[in-house]
Amino acid sequence: MAEVQPLRGVRYATTEDLAQVTTPPYDIIDGQAQERYYEWDPHNIIRLELGKTYPNDNNLNNVYTRAAATFSEWRLADVLQQEGQACYYLYQQKFTYDHQSYTRTSLLARVRLEPWEKRVVLPHENTLAKAKEDRLQLLRACSANFSPIMCMYDDPQGRMRRLLSTYAEHAEVHISDDSGVEHLLQPVREPQQIALIQDFFAQRQLYIADGHHRYTTALTYQQEVQAQRKETNPNDGSNFVLMSLIDIDDPGMLVLPTHRLLQDLSPEMLARINVEHLSRYFSVQALAHTEDAQRLQELATAGQQAPSLLIQQANQAFLLSLNADGQQRMAQSGHSTAWNALDVAIAQKLVLEDLLGISSEEISEGKYIRYTHDTEAVFQAIQSGKAQVAIILNATPLRQVCDVAQADDRMPQKSTYLYPKLITGLVINPLW
Repeated sequence: MAEVQPLRGVRYATTEDLAQVTTPPYDIIDGQAQERYYEWDPHNIIRLELGKTYPNDNNLNNVYTRAAATFSEWRLADVLQQEGQACYYLYQQKFTYDHQSYTRTSLLARVRLEPWEKRVVLPHENTLAKAKEDRLQLLRACSANFSPIMCMYDDPQGRMRRLLSTYAEHAEVHISDDSGVEHLLQPVREPQQIALIQDFFAQRQLYIADGHHRYTTALTYQQEVQAQRKETNPNDGSNFVLMSLIDIDDPGMLVLPTHRLLQDLSPEMLARINVEHLSRYFSVQALAHTEDAQRLQELATAGQQAPSLLIQQANQAFLLSLNADGQQRMAQSGHSTAWNALDVAIAQKLVLEDLLGISSEEISEGKYIRYTHDTEAVFQAIQSGKAQVAIILNATPLRQVCDVAQADDRMPQKSTYLYPKLITGLVINPLW
């Protein structure tokens, strides 16, 4: 099973003002945010993880070569320093969402890369070639993981939770980011504890929660290094990737639903959204009240009994719960039983494809559809006319994510949104 090792992490030499040099993951940073992080501090990790591109870039001077040069300069100048000994890192995020406080606990470690077919690290979604190529070029240039992949593990007896709790009260690093999330980091250096952690994970599979592209990229990079060197030491850094390992049942694992907003639907498509058509696969309840919060509560309640979703238009709303005919139709999807039980899969197969006639290719291309996890924005889009139809969903339980991974299936795109994202820049994993 999983080989989870401590690492000699590369970290900022000072623990002061780390909020000025760290960022969210690269894939949620837009151009405006990138400029902001550039301005914050000349040593902000943005220069390594998501550097600027310029019109005169070429093979010798580009975003990747500049990241590599900057990475070397910072290490030579002791802006970044490598740990003297290998250790794990307790990493906690404390945050508030919808007036409720959470603490999410994870373990930062380097994890041996295993091919997908070995079923040690399990994916639940497909990846895009363009995103993989960008990360691969950065790996080639810098030979380091600047941000961790988020993975989950199963710990029904709470063994790892108890072990890590002894480190939670004395964090070496404690910062707050620009969204108000607190980040705490504490190295775990004791040999006895390190041995216990390794033993624990040696019996576990890991489920990727966020970071499929980076894991796939790490596998490609590993293969390239092995081909270049003909032979590598089993403990060579290229055989590992940085991960943030989180208990599936961690109370701080907050999953937000990702709702579907539809636009550019033809009058014929819109005409199919009625009780008669919806009743083919769902028990249908027309919601007459106008309180958004009440509709969401009814959706949550219905979801405890059967897979459910809410269809919202400007002048009507329907609460849908899967019926027996809908279950039978889902069983013909060609996917696993675990996939057929997903609310997002039911929305895609029965509503988007069967009812509205949108093909799976059009869904992948984003035709007619955009996505958001902001429920308030959903209702505003409908009221303002920026969307014709909203498909509002409950959050996907993480156990369902693991079930799909165990079935060697892939979830529909935009199925989960784990909040908050992991921070980039606290610990760098060198691949040398």
